[in-house]
Amino acid sequence: MSRQHIISVLLENEAGALSRVSGLFSARAYNIESLTVAPTQDPTLSRLTLVTVGNDETIEQIKKQLNKLIDVVKLIDLSESFSLERELVLLKVKKNDAMLQKIDSLGTDSSARITDETDGYLIVELSGEKAWLDDFLSSLENEVIDVVRTGVIGLSRGERSLTL
Repeated sequence: MSRQHIISVLLENEAGALSRVSGLFSARAYNIESLTVAPTQDPTLSRLTLVTVGNDETIEQIKKQLNKLIDVVKLIDLSESFSLERELVLLKVKKNDAMLQKIDSLGTDSSARITDETDGYLIVELSGEKAWLDDFLSSLENEVIDVVRTGVIGLSRGERSLTL
């Protein structure tokens, strides 16, 4: 049975490293559903978080192939452990009372805030679990003017860590 996996990779911060990772996926016809990459506190390393879907055998093959890449220092499948995952969304909507109510109804427990108000439009910043964001965005139906999403990022909870 196929399911979503979030794979976190510690990668050499070198030209072409990301290209080799994405090339591995395209050469084997695997799909990357989301991808985020940024330098770590060590300027020689980047952390890559990718989301892909596959059965256990396919995911094992992906991890083995990733580990063979010279640029890959270490990887973990966050889906195999207790982890915290989040995604950031910037959303543009027309300002009106109904929209302000929807945003306000999210309450203080959510990570939602209006970050800009210009010419009758709002930019709302939301962060949370992908499923929650998907549900919230679908509840807005045709009210969304523009949306941009970062893709999923995550960390293992507790002692388990990707860093060396």
